[in-house]
This record gives sequence, C-alpha cells and structure tokens, in this order.
Amino acid sequence: MLNMFESERLKYQRTFAKKLVFIAPLFFILYAVITMPAMNSAHNYFEYTVFNWWPLIFVPIGTALIASLSIMREKKSGNDRALRCLDISITGLWWSKIAVVAYYLLLSTVELIILLVLLKWLVPSSLSSAVVAGCAGLVIWLTSLSYIPIGLFVAERFGIVVSIIVSVIGLAVGVIAATTPYWLFIPWSWGMRLMCPIVGVHPNGVPLKTGDPLSDPSVIPIGLAMALAMFLLLSFLTAVWFARKEVY
Repeated sequence: MLNMFESERLKYQRTFAKKLVFIAPLFFILYAVITMPAMNSAHNYFEYTVFNWWPLIFVPIGTALIASLSIMREKKSGNDRALRCLDISITGLWWSKIAVVAYYLLLSTVELIILLVLLKWLVPSSLSSAVVAGCAGLVIWLTSLSYIPIGLFVAERFGIVVSIIVSVIGLAVGVIAATTPYWLFIPWSWGMRLMCPIVGVHPNGVPLKTGDPLSDPSVIPIGLAMALAMFLLLSFLTAVWFARKEVY
C-alpha cells in the first residue's frame, strides 16, 4: 500500500494540481488582505474571511479539480488499463488515489495555517489565536475528505466537467443548508457549519453575534463523526466499484 501511495504521489510531480495546492493558500490570504477594509469587525478579519471562503470555494472545487486531473492523467497515459494486468490490488490502487489527494489537501491546509500564524505576528488583530486557526483548518480538512471519493468517482465515470459541476452544485446547496436542521445530511455544509462555533463566522461570511444559536459547540463532534463515517463508506463503495469496473 505504501508503494502504491508513493507511486501515485510521484505522478503529481510538475503538474498543475500540485502547483494549485501550494498557490491556493496564498491566494486566499491575499483575498483577505484586499477585503479587510470591508469587514464589519476590526478584529479577526483574516480568520472570518479565510475560514469562510476556504471551505466554500477552494476545498470543494479544488478537491474536485485535483481528483479529476488525476483521473484524466491516468486515462491519457493508459496506465489504469496496464495496472489492471498486473498482480496488484485494484481496491488498494483506488485507496492510494484517495490517500494522495487527502495528503496534498492536508499540505495545503498546513500551509494556510502557517501563513495565518505568521500574519498574526505582523498584525495581531488579524487572528484570535494560532490554536483557533489550527483547529479550524484541520476540521475543514477532515470534513472535506468525503469530497475525494465523490470527485474521483464522478470524474472516472462521467468526466472532469461533470465532476466540477457536481462540486459547484454541492457548494451552492451546502451554503443554503448550512444554517438549517438538514446541514448534517449535506457533505458540502459540514465545513461551513462547524466554522460557526470554532471561528464565529456565519456561512454567509458575517461575524456571528454573541449568543447566536449557530455558536453551539455541540455540533462539532457530531459533524466530525458524520464526516469520517461518510468518508469511509464512500471510499469503500467507490473502491469496490472501481475494482469491478470494466476497462475498454
């Protein structure tokens, strides 16, 4: 499995997907700098802005794009068909694809956290604390893991365009559902909903008022448990499908 992971990871060398992973955090930090004067609060503006737009835009669309590019690269090279002729675990191959995408998204998240902590040294009011930034970033990463098997499956079955469309529709539904009782059943709502008690930002990007019901921290363990369970379930189901899929 480790050999499969390393082999899959090496395929990302000198690709746009890898560049996107490291460019995205810089873009969102720059966006926060530009929009800073428009924020309602003079404090924690980087925290509110970045942790609203990161799970809203980059995580769903970025995951779908990275997963789709991975599938497209395999199809163009014919590597998928060749690997099926070898004595290797096809389900293990699928899990390695999921693991590598998760790995690069984690690297991107860590970069984002580091940049925010560095900015706090320069502008103390930009962030409440490094602990909050670290927790928020990791929670977003954990709640977005389900996007990976979804993105890989849709790209493999229907193509990159459909995968991106599904992601866009998902994030649109996620924003609407994030403040409703149904948020727990929409994977694209999880990250934004959990940012309410962790960061104190409404899914629409506005800082939450003191005492807002969305600030209830009891949703955090529930959301994380649901996200991890769904990730494992979707990964298992798509791995079984991939192993049984016929290649022409």
